[in-house]
Amino acid sequence: QVQLVESGGGSVQAGDSLRLSCVASASTRTVSVRNLGMGWFRQSPGKQREFVAATNWSGGRNLVADSVKGRFTISRDNTQNTLYLQMTPLEPEDTAVYYCAARGGPQEKNVDYEYDFWGQGTQVIVSS
Repeated sequence: QVQLVESGGGSVQAGDSLRLSCVASASTRTVSVRNLGMGWFRQSPGKQREFVAATNWSGGRNLVADSVKGRFTISRDNTQNTLYLQMTPLEPEDTAVYYCAARGGPQEKNVDYEYDFWGQGTQVIVSS
């Protein structure tokens, strides 16, 4: 019902910045992506998927993982149906595939089982 397409990943040096984008669209008229809580998760090789950041339907309330607090900022533009993740400065430990997710409710959540829709992911590689 909801399609998510991420972009903005790449290969950078430690200390650099990247901004990830996630464009959301609904395939049914009964769903408005502007009413959905959304988040970012990431997964490194050999590790479990981990929470990065989440925002509620309006963008007025956010959750951020301790590991990225002060470096990553989540935001959304509901006029463009787009979710963002500003990452600066990046560290080698941030290397992972980053996934955009949306949930059926309006609130922000920091666990992956609360999310119903997932994007394909975008790769971020940070070299030291």
